[in-house]
Amino acid sequence: MQVVYTPIHLAHDIDTETFMGVGVPANEVTERAERIRGALLADGGFTLTAPTEHGEAPVTAVHDPGLVRFLEVAWSETRAQNIPRAFLSADTYPNRSMFEGMSAEAVARLVREPRQIGGRAGFWGLDSAAPLVAGTYVAARGAVDVALTAVDLVLGGAGVGAAYGLCRPPGHHAARSMYGGYCFFNNAAIAAQAIVDATGERVAILDVDYHHGNGSQQIFWRRGDVRYVSIHADPDRQYPYFLGRADETGEGEGAGENLNIPLRAGVTDDEYLAAVDRACDALAAVPGSVVVVSLGFDTYGLDPIGDFALTTAVYHEVGRRVAGLGRRLVILQEGGYHRPSLGENARAWLRGAEGREFDPLPSGGFGAGGSVVA
Repeated sequence: MQVVYTPIHLAHDIDTETFMGVGVPANEVTERAERIRGALLADGGFTLTAPTEHGEAPVTAVHDPGLVRFLEVAWSETRAQNIPRAFLSADTYPNRSMFEGMSAEAVARLVREPRQIGGRAGFWGLDSAAPLVAGTYVAARGAVDVALTAVDLVLGGAGVGAAYGLCRPPGHHAARSMYGGYCFFNNAAIAAQAIVDATGERVAILDVDYHHGNGSQQIFWRRGDVRYVSIHADPDRQYPYFLGRADETGEGEGAGENLNIPLRAGVTDDEYLAAVDRACDALAAVPGSVVVVSLGFDTYGLDPIGDFALTTAVYHEVGRRVAGLGRRLVILQEGGYHRPSLGENARAWLRGAEGREFDPLPSGGFGAGGSVVA
């Protein structure tokens, strides 16, 4: 399988994030992608490919141009406004109660982007869990190019049945006009849109990250040409809290095209596979030849911000069952924060999708160049 990777992700180099108003060690760090890259190199069965540049048009096909402009200039404006921060994260967000009792027309008139950069971050942002640094925009655009190059490989007519985009930063929490949850541009949504544009076919997104992909759901909520299916932690107890419930099924032309499968804490391998079978049935019920997979490993039993009980072995079986749909796969990396396990979990899933047996590497953990990491 071809793996699309770029070192540009290293520009989004953070070591601190904000949780409940407190600075804590960051989870979404450069080591994540490097662990996966190292393990796939050590495997010997994967070929690394550099992405090609695709420009801004595929991004603005999905995202508000205002969001793109904000992310492009956010750090330089932070410096220009002499805000003494190691990273940019808003401290004020619009709350629905601010506009309670106002007409829709009044809200549309009053809610506008502030001038001060902290206010602008609150205007475009969802939360404080997506710190912006000097290299964030470049890295986020690089992740988009990784995703779109994976699309190119699968649609290229050379018989490529699956390609894996090692995207970092991840993307599925980014909505049309909003970034958040470690995500800046929605790589999976941009890929799905590119496939629709190139083929005219319906496209499916299967999201198996631990967290619900609220951004992907929002972007395609009223669309009849993209089916979104997500298996995730119940939002009553886990981020993003406000979306991801089973009764959210889409509206308008998208009615019935959104399927959420929220799961309890402590979900086992067998329970998870039952949810995967249900998701695959929903994907198989619609036409189309390509599935975009939002692949997260924060479902792993040792993940520091998850509460499922999945093992590495189940990822091989999930990959096998998804490939069993008989559709081409554009597989894009989302979350996963237990760094020592990331490489093996990715190898297991991708080998399952290829139809290869899972053959664990001796160490269970590999670094950037394939060397063993203790």
